[in-house]
Amino acid sequence: MEFNLDSLIIRKADISDAKNIIDYVNKIGGESDFLTFGENEFNVSVENEESYLESILKSDNSLFIIAEVDGKIAGNLNFSGGGRTRIKHTGEFGVSVLKEYWGNGIGRLLIEYLIDWAKKNDVIKKINLRVREDNLKGIELYKKLGFIEEGIISRDFIVEGKFYSSICMGLEIE
Repeated sequence: MEFNLDSLIIRKADISDAKNIIDYVNKIGGESDFLTFGENEFNVSVENEESYLESILKSDNSLFIIAEVDGKIAGNLNFSGGGRTRIKHTGEFGVSVLKEYWGNGIGRLLIEYLIDWAKKNDVIKKINLRVREDNLKGIELYKKLGFIEEGIISRDFIVEGKFYSSICMGLEIE
């Protein structure tokens, strides 16, 4: 879908976004086999999602952002930092964009927001991700943004009876 990037807003998710986030996640699950879940597999109540968002908003090492186009969620990024002192400085993220908005740079903008946030954050020193080995566009984007390949997890995904490995990638924050 072509749209004007001027109509795109990237912002931190708020508790009031819970229902729309659940609907969004259940939809994107059916649009890509590169995600860790399928269509309608995100069985979370609005109350639980609200609690989760509230905990993210209170955290100094986690982030949940959404990309909106004309008030509609077009993409999201969720970064969770470690829960203990020794791993608090590092975390992993997942990013997704509605299929109708693929190819417009929304995923890149979400990741750039995360990187900028991490650089301004005194806690985060490393951003990690896992990407399915055959997600070549994703791997290319991550490399362009400075992520390096650090390892492989075999049989990390199974989709329709076929196994896929994941590539672990990371970005050190100065």
